[in-house]
Amino acid sequence: MNAPNRYELYVLDEGERPVEVTEDSKIPNAATIKIVKQDHTLANLLRSQLLSMPQVLFAGYKVPHPLHPYFLLKIQTDGSETPVQVLETACTKLIGTIATLEAKFKREFQYKDVDGGVQEDAYGVPVPSEPVEGRSYIDF
Repeated sequence: MNAPNRYELYVLDEGERPVEVTEDSKIPNAATIKIVKQDHTLANLLRSQLLSMPQVLFAGYKVPHPLHPYFLLKIQTDGSETPVQVLETACTKLIGTIATLEAKFKREFQYKDVDGGVQEDAYGVPVPSEPVEGRSYIDF
């Protein structure tokens, strides 16, 4: 089979660096960053966060081949900050955003367990709190 072993998709090999930065010699204030053992999920999050920053002129990524677990992120800035500094800032902002999302998610699940609340199944249909006498689960 052509697919690599699953652990090879996220475990770094001996001496393998998770991030490699290559400064672009043809484009000013630009760099290509290779991030290994990651896929479109992180790449698209980083790209969208970078594009929301005013000092970033260009941010894009590509996954050269689906069987190789890495992507190349290209960043060009206006010169006020280096591409590496902008990437670090974007990562910090993403961590904060994900932490906020996690807190809101946990808070919503706390509301679910409040006494007197209506319990719902996965599809939003109210579930009776006590089983009804003489009925089986097929009747619902």
